[in-house]
Amino acid sequence: MRAAHTKKIWLTIIVAIALVVLFLVTRFSNSGGDSARAQLLRFVPADTTSVVFVDLDQLRNSPFLRTLYAWTPHPVEDPDYAQFVTDTGFNYERDLAQILIVFSRHGATSNTFVLAEGKFDRKKIEAYLSRGSAPTLQEKLKVFRFPANWGGKHVAFAFLSDHRMVIADSENPAAALSTASRETHAEWQTRFDRLSGSPLFAVIRQDPTIQTVLAGRSPQLATLIGQLPWITLAGKPDGDLLRVVAEGESSSDVMATQLSDFLQGMQLLAQNGLNDPQLRQQMNPDERDAYLELLKGTQIDEIGRGESKSVRVVLPITSQFLRIAKAPIVGIAPDSGTDPPRAVGEKKTQQAKPAKRR
Repeated sequence: MRAAHTKKIWLTIIVAIALVVLFLVTRFSNSGGDSARAQLLRFVPADTTSVVFVDLDQLRNSPFLRTLYAWTPHPVEDPDYAQFVTDTGFNYERDLAQILIVFSRHGATSNTFVLAEGKFDRKKIEAYLSRGSAPTLQEKLKVFRFPANWGGKHVAFAFLSDHRMVIADSENPAAALSTASRETHAEWQTRFDRLSGSPLFAVIRQDPTIQTVLAGRSPQLATLIGQLPWITLAGKPDGDLLRVVAEGESSSDVMATQLSDFLQGMQLLAQNGLNDPQLRQQMNPDERDAYLELLKGTQIDEIGRGESKSVRVVLPITSQFLRIAKAPIVGIAPDSGTDPPRAVGEKKTQQAKPAKRR
């Protein structure tokens, strides 16, 4: 009986240890994208105004990535960057998995820090950083600081683990990462949960920068946006198109209705403008069709969430629209071209000017 009792005790201890190990592996493992995503999104300081998150691993598995990559400007290969890849073994197109960018305000000043998850050769990268900065210790972090080109600030680099880096324009990145409070984070987490299926998104909490940018283009829209406590933007690939979802939250039904009416009015006005006979004669037919397709496919809805009401705008970004939007951007090479993008853009500009003089 005593032997059986002892065996049962040991069996209980082994099961308990196994459960603890399973919990720790699940809680702290960095192998899964969802785990890394959740861990990164916990780093939200109390004074945060905006958060941008991109899951590059998820995007790489999307058919839309090929379309997006063809549209994105490809800069001339920089010899310094090529040397950086050789020295560090890190190529962002291949090795960067997830990235979190956090903007915060302290009165009139602002700060930014970036958390990057990926495949890093920590020894090589730290050796590379050591060439320009002697590391210092901040709360057990080895921090490398370099002077920035703006505002007299410094940019700090540090590894949180072999797979995670922090880049910040603050004097003490360790302190910046430790200022998240549970109450404040719960507000952000509610929005993060809504965006859990999106590989790229932004969450904005009363950031005056947004209102400033819009003020010069549409004062009325800037005023309406300035009254929204929360704004979210998300992009989700859907086959060969990207659905961009913008949502503004308000505690006022009147405010939400005003914003919805204003956006629907702009949508109708734009459609009528594209149908104007004179504009149709001047405009490239493919360009007009792409803009009409975007406007007709745009959905504007009001959504109730308990005490708050949101205005949601869904825009379908197609490959045709990207091709049209790509044309005016200087420095983008044609799809069939092999010349460096910047050089191609300069040639087109130089050829266009003499034509006008004639």
